[in-house]
Amino acid sequence: MDERDWQILKVLYEKKNITKTAQSLYISQPSLTKRIQQIEKEYDQAIISRGAKGVQFTPQGEYLVKCADEMLGRLRQIKETVQNMGDEISGTLRLGVSNYITRHKLPGLLKLFREQFPKVNYKVTTGWSCEVFDHVYNREVHIGIVRGDYQWGEAKHLLFEENICITSKEKIELQDLPSMPRIQYHTDPTLKSLIDNWWTRTFSEPPLIGMEVDKADTCKEMVVNGLGYGILPSVLIEDHSSLYHINLQNEKGKPLVRKTWMLYHQESLELKVVKEFVEVVKKLDFKNDI
Repeated sequence: MDERDWQILKVLYEKKNITKTAQSLYISQPSLTKRIQQIEKEYDQAIISRGAKGVQFTPQGEYLVKCADEMLGRLRQIKETVQNMGDEISGTLRLGVSNYITRHKLPGLLKLFREQFPKVNYKVTTGWSCEVFDHVYNREVHIGIVRGDYQWGEAKHLLFEENICITSKEKIELQDLPSMPRIQYHTDPTLKSLIDNWWTRTFSEPPLIGMEVDKADTCKEMVVNGLGYGILPSVLIEDHSSLYHINLQNEKGKPLVRKTWMLYHQESLELKVVKEFVEVVKKLDFKNDI
């Protein structure tokens, strides 16, 4: 079995469907079926069965799937080690990046890094910060950029801080919020918890949700158009000086802030491409330089 075979097993186990697996791996269904048959021939065992509920794995197939992550990780490690032996900075840098940073900061950051190290390739995984944290923790990426505080015992670097604030088109009073329409949006659980805890400490009644939208950027646009207020990270409204805002405070009267971190395992710095990327980021004023 080669790297492609292990990848096929992993994706097929996730999709439980031949058609979806073939589409995901950009191969034809006949080619995928033939490859599975070759794996079964190699081990002289059936590894899957097909039924009304889709593809089901036999015990032998389940065991091979468990081996897939280990084998793919080992093959990736071998490739990275070989690439790391050269004098030139090259190879694939695996990054996990939160949604906001992906949209607003990552393109400029990668452009800056590529100007210095043109032979580096990138594999970027995006999502909520909690998902990115899992990717870093499980060593699926070299470096993660997350918003919010996580229990992390390895290397990390603070990129920037931002206030959490009530934002509206017109001036509003804090005590009036429970009776005013709030624009709710989907966000990372850590920010949602931060906002919800502040609200329950401050008010004895729930907020009046006027509408629910997909993300904080959409919420901001609704606020700009006077459709309600939002509770947003300050970085989103810095270019809208006309908006009224009130910085939230914790129980000690200090500003409620959200931190953005770069997380990585110390041993990852043994890879030249990771070390160079970390050094470049550390030299930046991340909030203002990109």
